[in-house]
Amino acid sequence: MLAKGGCPKTALSIKDALEALEGRWKLLILFALSAEKKRFKQISREVPGITDKTLSKELKDLESNKLIIRTVHNTFPPTVEYAITAHGLSLDKVMDELHYWGLAHRARIMKQEAE
Repeated sequence: MLAKGGCPKTALSIKDALEALEGRWKLLILFALSAEKKRFKQISREVPGITDKTLSKELKDLESNKLIIRTVHNTFPPTVEYAITAHGLSLDKVMDELHYWGLAHRARIMKQEAE
């Protein structure tokens, strides 16, 4: 896509995607939820460096974009679980490509620093 240039509609769809996934945490949260549903503290432990306040905000954003679902169980105390939705799972190819790009990028940068 970058090699071919782009059109305004392409730029708009990329802007929409970036707004839904903006920040450094959302993709890591989705990755943490990719295998199974989890409670808040489980997610917090699996995403090192994120504060509880930031995690709470990011979870609300992901829920509003239909990438995750929040389920409150009628227990005492209330149990809240988060799970990735089918819409969130549709990012699988994007995550794979980011993973491979990240590996190549890290290798390139490390090679430059070694020279």
